[in-house]
Amino acid sequence: MTIIRKALFTLLLVCAAAVPALADDELLRVEEAFQYVVADTGDALEIDWAIEDCCYLYRNKLTFESADGSLVFGDVQLPEGEHHEDEFFGAQQVYRDRFFVTIPYTAKGDRPQTAELVIKSLGCNDDIGICYPPQVWTESVKLRKVASGTPKLQLGALAGGASNEFPPVDEVFFPDIFAVDGNTVEVGIRIEPGFYIYKDKISVRSLSPDAKAGQPDLPKGKMKTDESFGEMEVYLESIIAPMAIARATPEAMDLDFEFKYQGCAEGGLCYMPQTRVISVSLPAATTVSDLSSMPADDAPISEQARLAGIITGSSIWVAAGLFFLAGLGLAFTPCVLPMVPILSGIIAGEGDDVTPMRGFTLALSYVLGMALVYTGAGIAAAAAGMQLQATFNQPWVLALFAGVFVILALGMFGAYELQMPSSIQGKLASVSGNQKSGTMVGAFVMGALSALIVTACVAPALIAALTVMAQTGDMLRSGTALFSMSLGMGAPLLLVGAAQGKLLPKAGPWMVAVRNAFGFMMLGLAIWMLSRVLPGTVTMLSWALLIFMAGVFMGGLTTLTSESGAAQKLGKGFGFLAILYGLVLMLGGLTGGTNPLTPLATVNLGGGRAMVAEEKHELPFQRVKTVDDLDRELAAAASEGKSAFLDFYADWCVSCKEMEAYTFTDSDVQAALSNTVWLQADVTANDEADQELLNRFDVFGPPTIIFFDTEGRQRHGYEVVGYMKAEDFAPHLRKAFSTSASLRTQVNQ
Repeated sequence: MTIIRKALFTLLLVCAAAVPALADDELLRVEEAFQYVVADTGDALEIDWAIEDCCYLYRNKLTFESADGSLVFGDVQLPEGEHHEDEFFGAQQVYRDRFFVTIPYTAKGDRPQTAELVIKSLGCNDDIGICYPPQVWTESVKLRKVASGTPKLQLGALAGGASNEFPPVDEVFFPDIFAVDGNTVEVGIRIEPGFYIYKDKISVRSLSPDAKAGQPDLPKGKMKTDESFGEMEVYLESIIAPMAIARATPEAMDLDFEFKYQGCAEGGLCYMPQTRVISVSLPAATTVSDLSSMPADDAPISEQARLAGIITGSSIWVAAGLFFLAGLGLAFTPCVLPMVPILSGIIAGEGDDVTPMRGFTLALSYVLGMALVYTGAGIAAAAAGMQLQATFNQPWVLALFAGVFVILALGMFGAYELQMPSSIQGKLASVSGNQKSGTMVGAFVMGALSALIVTACVAPALIAALTVMAQTGDMLRSGTALFSMSLGMGAPLLLVGAAQGKLLPKAGPWMVAVRNAFGFMMLGLAIWMLSRVLPGTVTMLSWALLIFMAGVFMGGLTTLTSESGAAQKLGKGFGFLAILYGLVLMLGGLTGGTNPLTPLATVNLGGGRAMVAEEKHELPFQRVKTVDDLDRELAAAASEGKSAFLDFYADWCVSCKEMEAYTFTDSDVQAALSNTVWLQADVTANDEADQELLNRFDVFGPPTIIFFDTEGRQRHGYEVVGYMKAEDFAPHLRKAFSTSASLRTQVNQ
């Protein structure tokens, strides 16, 4: 046996002597191959080992000793290793990659502030085929301060026992941070049984200007209905999470972290939010970063990110209520308002037998159809990672549904009876006993179609729900939020339905006039939908023809008599104005005009100035199609010391056109963008290049605006999703770019 040991020892010495002869790129140094971090939990030392892919450690060669004898170690808790057939030692268990060791201990005499731990190990490199010499590592471990004389929590107290004393917070939650390498730390919290930590209350930030912490990659917790906060995601057991560190310098440093958390006892006590400052010694880093490109600790949180946090971190009922209010705000935007004439037309099609309850019931059926399909489409979009809005705004789809609105308009004009076939109505009536059930189904179907075709807009609430679905897979919470938002969008329609039961005439010529008016509204919706894909001049001529015919219908060309009433005179006046405006639109369209708000902008008199005083203003956008195009333009802007923004646009996006017409043309906005390059990505086609550009910034659809500083770096937290008025957009721009300049000045100093 002695001979074998000598032979093995000689072999190890030969290996050790061979190490210097190998090139540095062929064999890692032993301290690089085997790395560890030691942390004290108060009654045990925990060692986190990280082993390079090339190497392994023998399980039965690991031993641990207290160098100064101040600690008495209990049974070391070693995990099971993997089986390894060794040519020298036979069948062995070895450790690769990551593993943890726990060493329970008790202090001998007074508890010291630090303890010396001796670790002995033996490992090999199977890429090279050699073993390292036996290693002896000595580590000085800073021990935690443990309160003495404080009674520990008795679990019986939580279960209703006699004792009702809770231990101090520092005896149930043990936060710690320890270095893995120069650019990574691990954040951990040991939690005593009977207690839990809120996931969304955990935050870590660096207190040093030379390093910034990323977000801890926290594991998934368990959902718990909490007395204080409702339904929350919590940790019932100890956790460890990696966290990336960006550093301005590669040198080794001592770094202070601010660690915040909050937890409760199962017995009903919730501790106050806690803040601890933890120091970590980071070794030299292999990677350095430009810290100015990272979001500042006090950087703003975009509205969609804040709403996403509400979905994941609040009670599901709170999230539903807030998203209902967000949907209510969307109900009064141009993306949702077209639903009003659609629903009004459905109710008007009922004839003269419409009660408030009947109108409300039809509106409810319409809104439920919209909400269910909108929610289902959103879940499908997040699961598939695609833009359903772009899919349902293809020219052939828009033409198909514009045709549906034309057919509905013909029904309003009396070309046919607007109802389902009698055979279908009979079957539905036999099931429900309601002779009007066919119309209820029709209202539901129209609501579903409206959700897909009419509401072609994005908003922070929608993006928040889709982001949560795509990133966390939590379909229940995010789907509930999206459904609540849809109900909010449809809430005003319920009032429209109930009111129309009172406001619509019951019989007589007025009923015909109202039906015809809704027929013109349906034709207007058809033109509005096709305007997303038709040339501007064609759209303008279509509006001209429709408005001209509406003026004729209103009596603009009718000769009044002495017997004509006030209503006829009022109708003739409005009709004449409509005819006049229709002719002006036609003139503007025939001369190349595209904007119905300024129809004569392109009309010249004898080659002179335009009839309108204001010349058409062209926005200074530069189109980019690919990621390479964007990078090239950002580099060019940076070389000139200019900031930049990227506007995601599509022809079918109503809010995009609103931004161009009302926000980007504002003088205050243009002044704020005087040193900024305007970039625009037209994602109407939704092709592969468009998808790559959208995915680069995790954008679900237009309108979305991304900002960049004068170094070409994205300004995180300042993204704009959806339409924003000029009076809000201008100060937002100044804050984004002024904050960028301030941060750059601090970095340079």
